[in-house]
Amino acid sequence: MQTVLTIGTVFYFCTMTNQDDQFKRVISHAKEYGYVFQSSEIYDGLSAVYDYAQNGAELKKNIRDYWWKAMVQMHDNIVGIDAAIFMHPTTWKASGHVDAFNDPLIDNKDSKKRYRADVLIEDYCAKIEAKIDKEVEKAAKRFGDAFDKEQFLATNQRVVEYQEKINATLSRMAKSLEKEDLADVKALIEELEIADPLTGSRNWTEVKQFNLMFGTKLGASAENAMDLYLRPETAQGIFVNFLNVQKTGRMKIPFGIAQVGKAFRNEIVARQFIFRMREFEQMEMQFFIKPGTQKEWFEHWKETRMKWHISLGLGTENYRFHDHEKLAHYADAATDIEFKFPFGFKELEGIHSRTDFDLKQHEEYSGKKLQYFDHEMNESYVPYVLETSIGLDRMFLAVFSNSLVEEELDNNTTRTVLKLPAVLAPVKAAVLPLVKKDGLPEIAKQIVDELKWDFNVDYDEKDAVGRRYRRQDANGTPFCITVDHDTLSDNTVTIRHRDTMEQKRVKIEELRDLIKQEVDVKTWLMKM
Repeated sequence: MQTVLTIGTVFYFCTMTNQDDQFKRVISHAKEYGYVFQSSEIYDGLSAVYDYAQNGAELKKNIRDYWWKAMVQMHDNIVGIDAAIFMHPTTWKASGHVDAFNDPLIDNKDSKKRYRADVLIEDYCAKIEAKIDKEVEKAAKRFGDAFDKEQFLATNQRVVEYQEKINATLSRMAKSLEKEDLADVKALIEELEIADPLTGSRNWTEVKQFNLMFGTKLGASAENAMDLYLRPETAQGIFVNFLNVQKTGRMKIPFGIAQVGKAFRNEIVARQFIFRMREFEQMEMQFFIKPGTQKEWFEHWKETRMKWHISLGLGTENYRFHDHEKLAHYADAATDIEFKFPFGFKELEGIHSRTDFDLKQHEEYSGKKLQYFDHEMNESYVPYVLETSIGLDRMFLAVFSNSLVEEELDNNTTRTVLKLPAVLAPVKAAVLPLVKKDGLPEIAKQIVDELKWDFNVDYDEKDAVGRRYRRQDANGTPFCITVDHDTLSDNTVTIRHRDTMEQKRVKIEELRDLIKQEVDVKTWLMKM
């Protein structure tokens, strides 16, 4: 089935393909164009550990900067810190990670493979969801412009039954996990006839809990070494510094503390490329508030964070909220912002109302008061906390996979184009001399030297200019600037837009402002 949309002279073919094939193209393209490499590849790699290559490091940095600008620098009452990865081991006892940071795991007796039980059930529901999408596509084609998606989802008997099946399954799983009724989790897997994805075997072991923290040691000798953990999240570094930041920054509630940093989880079932890794990066903000105001702030940050995502232009239809049925031990409300990855809707960002759990726990275990004196109320209290937490690597994957498209042009040729949001693109412009003689390379390099003060730019003189255009399209570069023989006489160049392939002549001195209009952070964040 194909849907054809026409924009100018370019035809966009959105083909319903096998999800695995689509995802393989994303992984292949990420390596071919210098975005993501398998870690230690020359030694056959390390499972679920990846290196960000030359373009990937730039894209990751730009996503990080875009978040930091919106979250920290555009808010008068939010500041940033950079806490250490190593923390006193009692930190993780207080936070509950030592006793409760577990995943439910199940082994298949025939394949000897280990899986997360909850993920097996979620994948089962995702397949039902794919059936709903297929019904919607068929109906949309049948009814055309008269199609009402919301009404169809609410009234079509088959779709309603599918959705009821999903809701009942996830609800039962959540309740079983909350009660730690692992026997019922296994029973649910058996009742749904969920099979090993590799072999089709349904010969399962019991479900068991597995702690995800990496242990290590600190000390000069084994006899005197202290047992430590690599941090499984960045939030605790904020909580233990709450009072330090509040006093030195003279912060008044409500205020937030943000952090970007590495976290580590011993994922037994790491998979789906950089979506679930053992070493990953988080972008978190803990917002400290007066008790009793958490409901309004929860809604505020849900709306604010969704606006940030939408500002990047990845498509509103690719986002949705998913409220938690099973709440973490510290939360009184929680929702995920889910994104439609090539393998279906999955969590991208979490927004949690953490109550006063964390600060009270650290008070208890440290023996130190972590309270805020409210001058207006003339009393001290332990603040409540609203958390926004997004995986930087998952955001990278969301942007990259959504941007990679194949286009069939009106001249019966195709091109692969990485339509990254221009504000995030690793290289903002490539400067191309038409030929490698007649003084054109020298002018092109002068343009590069001038533009690189403001943007990351590339110089490319190899191959015919058309092939260079295609190479830059596939690399995600928003603009190509071509220096030709007319440049010698009129000081103009051709600037080509990646997405539309539109070309126009401009003065060299106009280039900086033209590019800035398209890639400036302010331009994009003003869409919020």
